Amino acid sequence: MSTTRFRVAAAHASPVLLDLDASIEKACGLIAEAGEAGVQLLVFPEVFVPGFPYWINLYAPLDQFGLNLRYRASSVELPGPEIARVQEAARDAAVNVVLGVSERDGGTLYNTQVHIDENGVILGKHRKLQPTYAERYVWGQGDGSTLSVFDTRVGKVGGLACWEHTLNLARQALIVQGEQIHAASWPSLSTQRGMEDSFDLQVEAMSRTHALTGQCFVIVAENPLTQDMIDVMESELGPQDIQPAGGGWSAIIHPTGTDVVPPHTGAEEKLLVADIDLADIEFLNLLIDGRGHYARREVLRLWIDDEPKGTVVHRADTGETA
Repeated sequence: MSTTRFRVAAAHASPVLLDLDASIEKACGLIAEAGEAGVQLLVFPEVFVPGFPYWINLYAPLDQFGLNLRYRASSVELPGPEIARVQEAARDAAVNVVLGVSERDGGTLYNTQVHIDENGVILGKHRKLQPTYAERYVWGQGDGSTLSVFDTRVGKVGGLACWEHTLNLARQALIVQGEQIHAASWPSLSTQRGMEDSFDLQVEAMSRTHALTGQCFVIVAENPLTQDMIDVMESELGPQDIQPAGGGWSAIIHPTGTDVVPPHTGAEEKLLVADIDLADIEFLNLLIDGRGHYARREVLRLWIDDEPKGTVVHRADTGETA
């Protein structure tokens, strides 16, 4: 009988903002650390490479062109030489990895989670379906073709980024694919003016809700906003008083909505490590099963368009004739 017990971790850590090489190097170091701790799955924060572009919420749009161009230059291609270093690190450490990156594809960037297995193979990726508010200055929209759950040595793994978790049907699309472990990747916005009292509560509420409604483990990985990251922004765009350093809320949530690893907050970087048992999902399924006996298919059904959305459709591909 195959094992149902695995060791997983969330990387509560900050990137080196806009420094592609250093952020990749830090990611590889955390993967190696995870491997030494016996971790079999490691989840990173949203766009850990090359960091979340916090300036988009803090400065006038027309002032951002310089940093946005730098951000484009610091984004990665999939596959590509930078991500190949992460693949090698995952293989050397025998760790499955979900890494948040800013992905460059032609002239467009995407907010992407890359799924890499313990052999260093890219299993696939998820592109954030809907960039939030000012994020649309930076990233394009993903489509349903990457709304996927991947078979791994540690179970069926899916993921979403940040407020994409408010798209209830996107969460359900992962649930009906049998998701057992959910990679919830976030930046830190809890020090941003107006969100001091709400952001961490939102992250927690959505994480616990998905764990219970999806009958899955949820690994929440979030980065603190460091003074170094603020200095990068302010050196080009000037002082701001909207978002100081701080924040960060990471945790590992059980399918019942309770803590496997309680929330870790603040500037201290660490791997949150936990041993989980997928058999716990089977127990919960006796009560509720979001893709089975609790779904009420004759009343509520989900339609998913998982066709990749290119900019050109060729007649030969559609079977149409003149």
